[in-house]
Amino acid sequence: MATLGAVYDAEPAPRRPHDVIVPPGGFADGHVRRPGPVARGKWLCGSVEHDAEHVVAQVFDHAQARDPDHRRTWVVLVDGARHQLDLVQAEARLHHVDVRIVIDIIHVLEKVWSAAWCFHQPGDKSVEDWVAVHALAILNGDAAEVADTLHVQAGQAELTAEQRHGVDTCVRYLRSNSDFLHYDQALAAGWPIATGIIEGAARHLIADRLDIGGARWGLDGSEAVLRLRAVDSNGDLDAYWEYHVAKEHRRLYPTGDQIRYALTA
Repeated sequence: MATLGAVYDAEPAPRRPHDVIVPPGGFADGHVRRPGPVARGKWLCGSVEHDAEHVVAQVFDHAQARDPDHRRTWVVLVDGARHQLDLVQAEARLHHVDVRIVIDIIHVLEKVWSAAWCFHQPGDKSVEDWVAVHALAILNGDAAEVADTLHVQAGQAELTAEQRHGVDTCVRYLRSNSDFLHYDQALAAGWPIATGIIEGAARHLIADRLDIGGARWGLDGSEAVLRLRAVDSNGDLDAYWEYHVAKEHRRLYPTGDQIRYALTA
């Protein structure tokens, strides 16, 4: 499985919850939704050969190179996996930097949708308003209250253990990740709250090449292609190719000093 990482700069773009989720009934006339932060200076990395620890370290090393004095606000977007959170926090301690960790709102909404279908029949259009109400509450910083409400609703509906599986999963997710669900603060500060760049990178770096029909990839080949596509996407292909050609030239045509060094090694 591939692990991807990205580093980018963005000017803060403060928003409100209803700039992200359309409230039930829609907007009043004249409402203009505020846009989110726009990424610039995007840098991508990834690996199928190395684990997530390696990729997270690469991300922090590159961010450190961009902001060695830690004058900027570092916002780290994750999907909520506990191992991933542990790696991010470990790298932050290693680099002596204060990071703001935010879980991708899309992953949270997936849990809310799973809970929604525990209370609604397939095809019930009212489910969209139900999800919107709870999503807006989470964006307002009330994730804990939403978890409590869902737990109570499941009990009142007298759902079986199987029927309430989606609810219980959502409640556990909201409660266990409560420290990273302060979307009210993130929106007010103008931070990004979704990992769309990573989703796009997954399509561009991996799917467009490694998932083509009929292709068969070994680990070494897929790692090389993934790295090369990342280098190209980062705009570093020309510089890398000059380095590669020069290195190959030295390997094929070593200087006298290199020959003597090799013989005495």
